[in-house]
Formats: sequence, structure tokens, C-alpha cells
Amino acid sequence: METTDLHGYGWPEPIVPVQVLSNSGVSTVPQQYIRPPSEQPIIGSTNDTILTIPIIDLSGFDDTTTPDERRRQVVVAEVGDACRNWGFFHVVNHGVDIDVVKHIRGAWRDFFDLPMEEKKAFANSPVTYEGYGSRLGVEKGAILDWSDYYFLNLVPNDAKNLEKWPKVPCNLREVTETYSRELMNLCEVLLKAMSSSLELDADYLHVAFGGSDGISACMRVNYYPKCPQPDVTLGLSPHSDPGGITLLLVDDHVKGTQVRKGNTWVTVQPIPGAFVVNVGDQIQILSNGLYKSIEHRALASSGDDRLTIAFFCNPRGDLPIAPAAQLVSPGSPAAYGQRPISFNEYRKYVRTKGARGREQVEAISLANKLLHEQQQAPAAEE
Repeated sequence: METTDLHGYGWPEPIVPVQVLSNSGVSTVPQQYIRPPSEQPIIGSTNDTILTIPIIDLSGFDDTTTPDERRRQVVVAEVGDACRNWGFFHVVNHGVDIDVVKHIRGAWRDFFDLPMEEKKAFANSPVTYEGYGSRLGVEKGAILDWSDYYFLNLVPNDAKNLEKWPKVPCNLREVTETYSRELMNLCEVLLKAMSSSLELDADYLHVAFGGSDGISACMRVNYYPKCPQPDVTLGLSPHSDPGGITLLLVDDHVKGTQVRKGNTWVTVQPIPGAFVVNVGDQIQILSNGLYKSIEHRALASSGDDRLTIAFFCNPRGDLPIAPAAQLVSPGSPAAYGQRPISFNEYRKYVRTKGARGREQVEAISLANKLLHEQQQAPAAEE
């Protein structure tokens, strides 16, 4: 079996691209990809037809030429409702050029169709995760996901490592840059809508993320090869996103993204031309827990392979993130922020341990609650 030995780069074990396993024709999933029975997915759950994530039409929200305040308030209310009750929603009529979407899908599919030797030249490391990879986290013996990916830093410009930007296919760099600009524009619109829905100034979240010269963005292209036993493994482990907001371009033809709603896993039904938006941990913290970052995961499939593109809009790496002061009161004390940490510090957790549900944000909330209770408790009698 072909491997990519990356011990020198900090990985705890030799890396075997999942695409290599899939193309080899294995009939069973190797042991390191098998989930415990309690974590194995139920393929074809009937819940798929009962629940669907909200769909929000953004048309008219940010129209400066013919502003429609009534339409704007409708969008704000829908965004607030979706962030409170789901943490996930579709956006349609979002302004991103459909040809840009078509081109980036095609370019990255072409990349994953390249010979393995060409892709391995861009193998990543756990130091930055930039490049071509097949695992998250550096814990030896961890259960692995049935997927490969490509990770790139996009914004600001000085965060890019162009040596990790493939030159083949020849249009990949250009279409990725164009896609990045268009999605940053969409993120600005969504940050305004979220700020307004929290009854904050429209630019509050934009400024809290670091402003025009501070907001960061990165992208992860996920490739899910065909799997011989999709009922014993996962394409991507359950997790909440550590950053700000995520725009996910799902595959129009192959379902696989799932969102946790209570105790139910809801499969996201693809809507051609739409993006799936989800709240990240940093928005949960800034909103003082009014908006929740929700666990989601990806299924493996025995049918066609699948490609998705996740665009992450994040705070500047060195900014400490804490709840908005306007959302903190005696009746609603700060759920986070007794010791605000920067996004760079925060995301070290997932880069060390991999995708681990909501462990990190819940641990911070619990520690803050215990500290608050200690501060409010009456002093012990001497």
C-alpha cells in the first residue's frame, strides 16, 4: 500500500491518503477508520424527510441603490431565528456568481484527479495544515476520517503561502482567488445581518473580528472517496467549527453533510446554487451564547465520491474574543471571557486533538460558570 511518510513533519504515524485506499479496491474499511458502535451512522434515516435547515433569501438585504427597510428587517429576523434555533441555514440569492462556483468546483475536482505523486508534493503538516492532507490532530492511534482535503490560508495576503498553491490545473490559483473575494463579500453581508439580529451596531461583528485589515479567512476543500463500508465510519467526525462563520459549498448531487438537532442527525438536502452557513464557536462567544455553534459531521458513501468546499471567516488571530458588553447583564452574566483567549490560541485545540464535538467551547463555558459562582458565593465565616 502506498504511503506518504510525514513523521518528520510532526504526524504521529505514516499517512495513507484515503483516495489510495479507495482506488485500491479494498472491500473492508481498515481498523483505524472504524467508529465505535455508538458513533456509527444510521444510513438512510427517515429523519431526513422530517427536518430541514432554514432557507434564507438574501435578495434586497444589502441593496444600497434601492434600499427596502422592510425587506432588510425580514432577513435580519430570519437570520436571528436560524442562528438561535439551528446554528445552520441555507442562503440563496446571495450574489456570488454561479460561474465562479462552477469554476472552483471544476478546478479542485481536477486537482484531486491528478496522479498521487503530484498531490503528495503538497503534503501538509500539523504546524499550519496548509496543503494536501488526510488527517486532523496529532494524537497517535486516533480514529481517522474517510476523507482527504486541501487547506489554504486566503486572507490576509501576508498569511498566504503561495508555495502551497498548486499550479496545476492551470486555472486553480485564479479561480480560488476570485472565489475568495466573492465569499468575503458574502461574509460581510452575513456579519451585518447577524450583528443587527443581536441588536448590535451593523458593523459590530466586523469590527470585533478585526475590521477590514484584520479579518482572516481560510478554505478547506474536502474530498470524500467512495467507501466500501459507509455504515462503520465517517467522512468527517462530529465537531463545531472553531472560527467565526463558515460558508459550505456542498455537492449538488451526493448528500453527506449532517447537522445535529437535539438528538437527531439531520441530513442537509443540497440546493443548487445555495451555500450552507453555520455559526462558529467565536460567534457563540461574542453573542454570549445566544447563538450556538452546532455539531455537524460528514457521512461516507459507497456510491459516488463527493467534494465540498468550506470557507471559514475568522477573527484576526491575535485578538482576544469575549462576549459583546451589550449582551451581558446581571440577568445574563458573561458565559465566556473571564480569561479571553485569542483565536490562534483557541484553534490549537482542534489542531492537536482533531474534531472533538463541542468539547472546547463547552469547557470554556463551564469554567466561566464555576468561576462566576465562586465570585458570587458569600464569604465563608471565619
